[in-house]
Amino acid sequence: MKRIWKASLAVFFSILLVAGTMPLTGQAKKPKNDYEGYSQVDVGDDGMVASAHPLASQIGADVLKKGGNAIDAAVAVQFALNVVEPMMSGIGGGGFMMVYDGETKETTIINSRERAPAGATPDMFLDENGNPIPFSKRSTGGTAVGIPGTLKGLETALDMWGTRSMQQLIGPAIKLADKGFPIDSVLANAIADNQDKLSRSAAGEVFLENGEPMEEGDHLVQKDLAKTLKMIRSEGADALYNGQIAEALAGVVQDFGGSMTPEDLANYEVTIDEPVWGDYQGYEIASMPPPSSGGVFLLQMLKILDDFNLSQYDLKSWEKYHLLAETMHLAYADRAAYAGDPEFVNVPTNGLLHPEYIKERQELISLDEVNANPEAGDPWKYENSAANYEAADQPNDREYGETTHFSVTDRWGNVVSYTTTIEQVFGTGIMVPGYGFMLNNELTDFDAVPGGANEVQPNKRPLSSMTPTIVFEGGEPVLTVGSPGGPTIITSVLQTILHAIEYDMELKSAVEEPRIYTNNLNSYRYEERISGGVLDHLNEMGHNFGPNPTTIGNVQSILIDHENGTFKGVADSSRNGAAIGVDLKGKGKDKGK
Repeated sequence: MKRIWKASLAVFFSILLVAGTMPLTGQAKKPKNDYEGYSQVDVGDDGMVASAHPLASQIGADVLKKGGNAIDAAVAVQFALNVVEPMMSGIGGGGFMMVYDGETKETTIINSRERAPAGATPDMFLDENGNPIPFSKRSTGGTAVGIPGTLKGLETALDMWGTRSMQQLIGPAIKLADKGFPIDSVLANAIADNQDKLSRSAAGEVFLENGEPMEEGDHLVQKDLAKTLKMIRSEGADALYNGQIAEALAGVVQDFGGSMTPEDLANYEVTIDEPVWGDYQGYEIASMPPPSSGGVFLLQMLKILDDFNLSQYDLKSWEKYHLLAETMHLAYADRAAYAGDPEFVNVPTNGLLHPEYIKERQELISLDEVNANPEAGDPWKYENSAANYEAADQPNDREYGETTHFSVTDRWGNVVSYTTTIEQVFGTGIMVPGYGFMLNNELTDFDAVPGGANEVQPNKRPLSSMTPTIVFEGGEPVLTVGSPGGPTIITSVLQTILHAIEYDMELKSAVEEPRIYTNNLNSYRYEERISGGVLDHLNEMGHNFGPNPTTIGNVQSILIDHENGTFKGVADSSRNGAAIGVDLKGKGKDKGK
């Protein structure tokens, strides 16, 4: 990715000249910076961490400085994010960790997606009349809680690649929880926006003071979470999946109407998966396979767009946004029809990415008009299997989830791209009493109406949109990218890759360029700094962009320059994240993997 790096370095050094005196161009989304000593752009010779919170990035960078590898650092970052970004991820949730092993040159996925408990049923999100329970209700009860997988995933990653123990790596997070830290604007806003949800459980005792939300700058101490992390330090993942924490977790889920039991927790296992691969303009792209829909439909959209030569149109033109929107409509129609857990249903991955099927989908896109009725195609004719389910119409009431993503690289060539979540902000809003961690509402990612590929079944994993991705050139990793944002995740990763490769943009600019999102259900979102005239033209064509912009995603990305041996990290300005590079003197190659 040499052309990107030439632009990246030129812009980066110009940024250094003005840092502290003026904002980066195109950072209109940037919230108040609560940790002024940190930067959202950095370059390092020996490693890089980019995450959505500066304290987590610092902890990861410290692990790298002390000789740990990227996997060690990623484990420490996840534990830290559980403390400083408790509304987005943690041991009460799950995720997908993609690891490129610099020694073996293999790319592997630790799949710690949550699973439905044994007592889950296909109709558990329907009321007594057979109608879907409103999302606001089904997302805050015990039936929404999936068996968490994050901690098992971290333990598995260390077993496979780690050079440090969990006991060492969890220490900084324990200190943060025990001693506290200043609340930043993102966490403060999340607490205020979810006051009622938090007040129903032990979470109210942690994030509310006398019933009122804690505010930006307040000092947050989480003693119960610190206690839990200390138990994990002593007992490993078994502390959560067996014993008193498991009893308390299952008990509070049942108190809120769920069916989870300690046996469900004891039986949970992660899976080790291979990426789904595709190519785009000479680059090889590794991304998430099912049960995430992220990789398949990221690659499908890239393949559909490839022949349109998108960069012939101006970066901010209506033509660009129209082609993006039409491609999204088709991909999300296929996603709704065919994506699910491959342990339970046949997913036509090869058919969805088959060249002839891509041509069929391309022929449905016109530069002159909107496809008013985007429908799923028939990829099964390019498969050796057949559907073992029937699609069912679903309510269009699902709210956009939140999550977090971070990326880590080290001097031994290891790369981690990790998206991790408890689904909505603060998940269900249910905290395990006495143990201080939030529980996910991941099972709302299942279809509410039974019958389709993504219907609820015991031990099944709900469909995900998480899309941690690594881009390769000539067999070497050159870019990591990922984002939170529920179903918008896929399109945030898509547009970042398009901006970097198709439009040859410097990485920070590629991340900050305003994004759009739309799907097959006539749902539209867009970010600020898209011209009103462009939006008007799109709406005149038949699109439905509303009057109010929003924030879409929060991309964390690292660019790897093999020629210069340098890493450039970027944290999206829509949160208070930080990129922290590592530079070592007297470095050696005899540690880590």
